[in-house]
Amino acid sequence: MIKNELYKRILSSLFLIPITFFFIIKGSYFFNFLLLIFLFTAIYEWHVLTKEIFYKTAGHIFILISFYLVYLLRNEFDSNYTLFLLVLFICISTDLGGYIFGKLFKGPKLTKISPNKTYAGMVGGYFLSIISTSIYINYYEIFIIKKAEILSFHDLIFVILISSISQFGDIIISYFKRKSKIKNTGNIIPGHGGILDRIDGMIFAFPASYLILKVIY
Repeated sequence: MIKNELYKRILSSLFLIPITFFFIIKGSYFFNFLLLIFLFTAIYEWHVLTKEIFYKTAGHIFILISFYLVYLLRNEFDSNYTLFLLVLFICISTDLGGYIFGKLFKGPKLTKISPNKTYAGMVGGYFLSIISTSIYINYYEIFIIKKAEILSFHDLIFVILISSISQFGDIIISYFKRKSKIKNTGNIIPGHGGILDRIDGMIFAFPASYLILKVIY
């Protein structure tokens, strides 16, 4: 059963990741179209997930604001999609590092809200996000300060901060899933669940990135 779920997860990732990157890099109507699909699906999944009217309304407002800031992050900066992809890499590597290190080292649980989260996974999320960012800025020669070749102290702080926010967002959505006694927010992505299951940390990390980079720029 676990192998079957892993197989479906890998296949769906191999299909969705190239398409998602294509829409992000192309920008314009392509990116806007992708963003709208994610937005409406996330709003629907949140509507189904939460029963209490206060959380339901607050969540809808937050998701709308979050997606608007995601749109601005992709379109407002001169560096175009490179900064956007950088934040995406931080979020993905944080999630992947947490999953790998958590499975390998297990250890004490991070919080009762999300039983699968461990301290080892948290460290793994930070570790992989730092490594992937170092590779990314070396390849693109850009990260806030153009033509950067190594991860500066300020860059490191940025990565750790965004990785922390991404992990926090993951825990928040996990709390509401646990509260509603469901495993996934949907089943639209085989092996992964719903859209919110995949972007739970991103809807917190991307807006934070935009606000931070807005101050820097």
